[in-house]
Amino acid sequence: MVSRVAWARVVVGGEVTGEIGPGLLVLVGVGHDDGPAEAGWLAGKVAALRVFDDGAGQMNRSLAEAGGGALLVSQFTLYGDARKGRRPSYVAAARPEQAAPLVDAVAAALAASGVPVAQGRFGAHMQVESAGDGPVTILLDSARRF
Repeated sequence: MVSRVAWARVVVGGEVTGEIGPGLLVLVGVGHDDGPAEAGWLAGKVAALRVFDDGAGQMNRSLAEAGGGALLVSQFTLYGDARKGRRPSYVAAARPEQAAPLVDAVAAALAASGVPVAQGRFGAHMQVESAGDGPVTILLDSARRF
């Protein structure tokens, strides 16, 4: 899930671990079938997604064109399935040993495209703070990319 923000930051144990000004807050969920191809696709999509206003007030500029940053936060709860009962099931979320390297791969690919990248701390209890800009929130699902 990608949200356009005026600013965003992650705090872990009272310490700011990642912070951006205007840009995109990217909540990254990793599933069992995800791999390097999905990480690359997500990074490319985030960098090129045209959700920033141009001079005419139209959403025609990408993150790179707008000069914004990306704050990546791993979030296995995006895979929560609450169709049955009252407690969500997270069995569709990848295990940390699979997910952590893929979140890092998304961050590395975004950085390689010239986007300033900040991150939360994988597996930590995080306070994610942001000021939504728009609001503009887009769901990106690599399983639905074709």
